[in-house]
Amino acid sequence: MSNNTFTRREGLSLAAIAAGVAALPTVASAAGKSATAASRLNFTTRLDFKDPVWNRDTYARIDGDVDPTKEKCGWLRGKAFGVRDNEKIRPLFIAEGFSFTRMKRLDDGSWRRMLREVVFYRDIETGKLLDTWDNPYTGEKVKVVPIANDPFNFTISDKVPEPPSYGGLQKVKTEPKPFLMDWMEGPEGTLIVNTDIDMIYPNALQPDKWPRESSGVMNRVSEHFIYTVKREDVLNPNLTHIPHIGAWTRMTPWLPWMLMGQAPGHITYFTTFQTLPGGIKELPQDLVEAARAMDEKWLHSPTEDYGPSLSSLENYAREQKPAPVPAGWSPPQPPAAPKKLG
Repeated sequence: MSNNTFTRREGLSLAAIAAGVAALPTVASAAGKSATAASRLNFTTRLDFKDPVWNRDTYARIDGDVDPTKEKCGWLRGKAFGVRDNEKIRPLFIAEGFSFTRMKRLDDGSWRRMLREVVFYRDIETGKLLDTWDNPYTGEKVKVVPIANDPFNFTISDKVPEPPSYGGLQKVKTEPKPFLMDWMEGPEGTLIVNTDIDMIYPNALQPDKWPRESSGVMNRVSEHFIYTVKREDVLNPNLTHIPHIGAWTRMTPWLPWMLMGQAPGHITYFTTFQTLPGGIKELPQDLVEAARAMDEKWLHSPTEDYGPSLSSLENYAREQKPAPVPAGWSPPQPPAAPKKLG
């Protein structure tokens, strides 16, 4: 769940968004420790969509809590759909996960976002967490591998961030530009911002070594976020984190553990996300238990900056082994196009 390049997107119904944001808690502090900490951190709250410094500080307060003694818990849930030619889009499984983020102030005023995130998969009918999954495209039962990124860090500055390098696989460099996000005024005192990242870069799972897991020599991924916040929270100088709700869409090749090889088609995720002020206490218990069974670290944010920051594909290449290739196997194909009618 990385987002580093920003342009306008269309998305959720504004009225529905406003209704959801109205229910979010405003975590303002009256006059105690939080207000003191906020003033000491010296972030900009004067609303100015065209000011790169205001965009930097506001996005940092949304993406995390700029008080380095605190961590922000974010939660997402939605469905992943299979997309192939000549057939209906197919719901495959539910994706649900969470992240813990900590912010560190850098000497130049930028913010270093330090994050751990994990996303599990649930059965589309029962909602139970999946250890294995019956792949309808191949007829096989496959082992499910959750998304588990530790860490996924980047710097939020007054310049548009570079795309993630994914351990050096992504070599594209961008011309430095002022960090101006795509804001709009929403209903009922809300502000809405859209962020996007569209990439194609060398696949960590090359087909010669990973014939069943690899979607090809290059990996093409597109992610789109919509954040909705209260204007009063953005303007509040005592808030080190701005509560929000939003939507995340991801278009990606078939997941490697699906063992689809270079089959035509792709997956699209449609999810919603939000801040959980209560952290672990507000997460579904089965998610907490599943993460803890992997390692206690997934229930906390990093306290120090380290790397590299890798996506689930690079982690898969490091942690998994290529699946055997059955005799005569070939990637599953979509149905044939219907014959011309008439």
